[in-house]
Amino acid sequence: MSWNPALESKCIDDASIDAIETVIVPRARDLGGFEVRRALPAPKRQMVGPFIFFDQMGPAEFITGTGIDVRPHPHIGLATVTYLFDGKIHHRDSLGTDQWIEPGAVNWMVAGHGITHSERTDGEIRKAPHKLFGIQTWVALPKDHEDREAAFEHAAEDQLPVLTGEGKHLRLILGAAYGERAPVETPSEMFYADATLEAGAVLPLPDNHEDRGIYVLDGSVEIAGQRFDKGQMMVFRPGDHISLRAGEVGARLMLLGGETLEGSRYIWWNFVASSKERIEEAKEAWRAGDWQHGRFQLPPGDDDEFIPLPDR
Repeated sequence: MSWNPALESKCIDDASIDAIETVIVPRARDLGGFEVRRALPAPKRQMVGPFIFFDQMGPAEFITGTGIDVRPHPHIGLATVTYLFDGKIHHRDSLGTDQWIEPGAVNWMVAGHGITHSERTDGEIRKAPHKLFGIQTWVALPKDHEDREAAFEHAAEDQLPVLTGEGKHLRLILGAAYGERAPVETPSEMFYADATLEAGAVLPLPDNHEDRGIYVLDGSVEIAGQRFDKGQMMVFRPGDHISLRAGEVGARLMLLGGETLEGSRYIWWNFVASSKERIEEAKEAWRAGDWQHGRFQLPPGDDDEFIPLPDR
């Protein structure tokens, strides 16, 4: 844990509200008593830096014997990270990874040419009531990483840089910001952070990244005299110096952004790619279901079922 002068309130500036390029109000979906709010992709904004998918999961409470069961499914052209505030999720993938996702830790799964994984709340956790609350993000890969081999990396909570100062507590999840760098290797420059601010605390956004955004997870923030409440994402113009002030009850924020990619991406189901052809090839490979010799394999230990290819 360290104190960083870049987090001091003297970094306030007079950026006008015009510095906010887009305000996104996520779409909420009820998945059988489990609410998901999707901020990215949005109609006016596909990505923030390389971040192409951003879902708030919960908060939710499950009774004994219930939980989430995301059966094995495929990905290409992206990397995933599920960051939890409460609860735990059992991750298995076709590389043979068997890892629990726990609050404050990072499970970084790079799909590249293709990977299959499942996410469940199973085992002992279902024997009692339990909670789940977190953010799931996808990071689109640069073109020269789309066909790379799949990979998985885990970083425990105590391995991530933590910065504190003047009523602010920030954990760097991915990439580089405020003079620190998270341990997980990323294919392009980015930043992703979890920040908690006391009432009235001021936080400057890192200005060394091309694209930047924030998601208000709890509380509220004020930017250039305008208030933004929880459940909103703001995306800022490149190059502007931005600071935000926490509201009267404080705030919890997710900060994200980084280097923009070479162009937009196609998204279909769980596939992200720079061309429609790559999407079609992945669709055919999953439809074929050749788990022994094909492009996709099922996760060891969770290979009795899978999610079929959607009709559209």
